[in-house]
This record gives sequence, C-alpha cells and structure tokens, in this order.
Amino acid sequence: MNTADQYLKAIYLIQEMDDGPAATGALADMLDVSPASANEMIGKLEGRGLAEHEKYKGVRLTDEGIVRARDALQTYCIIERFLANVLDVEDFRGEARELEAVIDDTVADRLDTIINRNPNCPDCFDAESDACRELEVECERPAN
Repeated sequence: MNTADQYLKAIYLIQEMDDGPAATGALADMLDVSPASANEMIGKLEGRGLAEHEKYKGVRLTDEGIVRARDALQTYCIIERFLANVLDVEDFRGEARELEAVIDDTVADRLDTIINRNPNCPDCFDAESDACRELEVECERPAN
C-alpha cells in the first residue's frame, strides 16, 4: 500500500462516518499531516480520477477511488488483525499504520491465510473505533 492508498482509505472512512464529503481538515487530522499536504494529495488523487474535490465542501471518492480505498482498508484490517490476534502486539494499531505503507499485496495475501479473514471484509471495519470488529481484543476509540 502506498501513501495515495492511505489517503483513499482515510477519505473513505471519513465519508462513511460523516455520510458526506471528507473535509480537508478532518483528513489532515486523521493522517496527522498538514492541511497543505492533504490538499496536495487530494489534487493528485483528483488528477488520477480517484477523487473529486469541491472547494469548501470537501472531497469525495469516485467509484474507482472507492474500490481502491476498500482494497487498502482490507489490507489494513488484515495487518491489524495479524498484529493483535496472532502476534499479540500491544500497540497493534500504531504498528499497523506504520506497516500499511510498506506491506504489498503478496504479503497481505499470505497474512490473510493466517488470520482466516471474514468474507465480508472490509465491511468488518468500524470507522468509529478505528478497528476491525474481528479483533480478539477490546478497542477504544483512539485519542487524536
């Protein structure tokens, strides 16, 4: 997964939580980047046909952007569940965020065979708690 995929995933989650376009500020906060950096990436995503940005309204994913975002979310879910359920990593969420940028599809597919992913993934991901519902540990909404 690359940085663009992380942005797509974040936009998708914000859209789901807010039931509308993702505000640039909310996106910047979720990814812990500056609003200028978020705007720059939004422009790139828009140029690739993955997002549509309307000034002062926010950014929405195109159909292709949604597909890519759901793929990225599924990869994140796999990593998070592997770290929490198999390796029992205490800060699984933080580690998953670090690893999602460097784990490729092949590694994610192999991890997937270990965790026995739920077929409805990534719909198992709860944006409010920022965690997969299939985790075997209790999760609280992270403080931002």
